[in-house]
Amino acid sequence: MDISELIAPGSVLTGLKVASKEQCLDLLARHAAGAAGVADDVIAAALKRREALGSTGIGGGIAMPHAPIAGLSVPFGLLACLAKPIDFESVDGEPVDIVCLILTPESGQGQHLNALACVARRLQRQDIREAIRRGRRPEDVHAALGNG
Repeated sequence: MDISELIAPGSVLTGLKVASKEQCLDLLARHAAGAAGVADDVIAAALKRREALGSTGIGGGIAMPHAPIAGLSVPFGLLACLAKPIDFESVDGEPVDIVCLILTPESGQGQHLNALACVARRLQRQDIREAIRRGRRPEDVHAALGNG
């Protein structure tokens, strides 16, 4: 899976203002709902169920909340750069300022793993994380995510 198949240019948010992990998940669910064609409360509930199993804060200031969603036909991704880092209960204890939401069809376990791996490969690279953090406009962030 290519990152551009998962995260469209219009699915990048910059300067997102949230004060908590829960508020972040709710806001991302609202932004994803229209593009994904699924109600925001369904998305938010699925993300919170997943977070209850353990934080999706993977370290390095990155979180990858993800969930399979009933009624979704293709994988959907959204990348958000937060105005200020928040506590996400990350594995390294560091606050998060880059959040990549990944939603996949409920029946597609292979798609789910492919989507997570695709994003994780990109975001593990320090040069890409730094370019994303420097980006002020969504199109700059999307370009940084796709480069390399």
